[in-house]
Amino acid sequence: MSSSSSKAEIQSLPAKEPETESEFIAALDLGSNSFHMIVARHSDNQLQIVDKLKDTVRLASGLDKNGNLNKKVARLALESLDRIGQRLREFPTESVRVVGTNTFRQINRKNGFFEQAEETLGHRIDIIPGREEARLLFLGVAHSLENSTEKRLVVDIGGGSTELIIGENFRPKHLESLYMGCVSMSQRYFPDGKITGSRIKKAELDALQHLESVSKHYKRANWDSAVGASGTILAVQEVINQQGWSKKGITRYALEELKNALCHSENRLKGLQEERALVFPGGVAILSAIFERFTIDSMEVSSGALREGLLYDLIGRHKADDIRNTSVQDLAERFQIDADQVEIVTNTVFQLLQQTDKTWSLNSSRNRQLLSWAATLHEIGMNISHRQYHKHGEYLTSNMDIPGFSDQDQKQLSLLIRCHRRKFDPQLFDELPQKQKTVLIRLSILLRLAIILHRDRSTAHIALPKVQCSDDALRLKFPKRWYAAHPLTLLDLEQETLFLAEIPFEIKLNQAPTQT
Repeated sequence: MSSSSSKAEIQSLPAKEPETESEFIAALDLGSNSFHMIVARHSDNQLQIVDKLKDTVRLASGLDKNGNLNKKVARLALESLDRIGQRLREFPTESVRVVGTNTFRQINRKNGFFEQAEETLGHRIDIIPGREEARLLFLGVAHSLENSTEKRLVVDIGGGSTELIIGENFRPKHLESLYMGCVSMSQRYFPDGKITGSRIKKAELDALQHLESVSKHYKRANWDSAVGASGTILAVQEVINQQGWSKKGITRYALEELKNALCHSENRLKGLQEERALVFPGGVAILSAIFERFTIDSMEVSSGALREGLLYDLIGRHKADDIRNTSVQDLAERFQIDADQVEIVTNTVFQLLQQTDKTWSLNSSRNRQLLSWAATLHEIGMNISHRQYHKHGEYLTSNMDIPGFSDQDQKQLSLLIRCHRRKFDPQLFDELPQKQKTVLIRLSILLRLAIILHRDRSTAHIALPKVQCSDDALRLKFPKRWYAAHPLTLLDLEQETLFLAEIPFEIKLNQAPTQT
């Protein structure tokens, strides 16, 4: 590996036709308890909310231990997505961001629900990992509060997970996502709706056990104030306000009064919506445990949440301020990746992408970005060992937390890195839908070819081949005398057809090499 290892810059290539940016943008949070849609007008760096929709689906309640949804909940979810789809279907793809959180992370992809959901909605659904959910939540909360130098603890109790974030301004410093939520906790300890002091105590102990792994680390962070967001915490605030236990935010006293009232009230508490009642006690128990574990006396409540964070993240992507590019650049610097090699491989793979676009139609902003990330990080595994470094690279990029990346982004990036050299195993792509599988395999072939052409790691200009492609072959036409001048590259190209035989795919050269 070269000693040149400065921060690599993510490169892009203009599309054949400019992509227009809509004045309106939209976000959809597919949570474990509710689906939340928000539509906003983006103008002069300001967001004006023009539409909101909330559907209580309780997706987590229909999930079995094998990740399958029961028919009733699946039907309710698809009906909700159809209604939301009527509002979002005409939006340009680049103006909509849809994410699935904890329950979507657990859904068995083989049962077909995920594909049905995307088709019904009319937009791609990104499944995001817990810490990415926490990052986006913090972004939404931070934009809803006055700008401050305070270090904040932000808490969100969702249907299937609880997010805990410590940060300043718009920068999160510590991110955690714990697998406990108001739906799962209520199902376990209050399945019949009966609420007693002993049941609440058991639920609190369960939550305290989950919090134990992060409590010391978070206490040492010395945050200044606590902020709560989203469904459970907004519902708690509404009830205690209606009861007069607190005029502002949530206090420890008000929370104790609320728990006592839950145990002794025969009717639904004033301010508690019917759709929230079944999952409310589990959420209250988690919030009480958080107050106890972190010694919180009062908590401010924010109107901002994950969906607002999605909007601001989407604006960043429109302005070429994509956190995913920053994350990839940071990894390239951290793992001392050869920036010169990244630059020449990236430039070459983009030129190959242009040449093959007439037949393969791969020259989209999405594919260019994916190739750019893969070209930047394809040597990341060398930091572990040169031997089989493509496999080390796949492992690293599959298992690291990479801010901004959905599960699908990360999976596709790791596949490109795994398949950039040596034997090509098409079975690695079997979990992908057929259309996506074909696209990713062809992107892999282009990346492999770009890397072969620069195997000598020279930064000097080289003559690139003219490329023609078909479904199962690339035909390369090099300048005269190229073969004699590049015998090692020629051997690599001949071997490449052997590596790609499993697809099957062939690299064809337009003329026989010069005899010596």
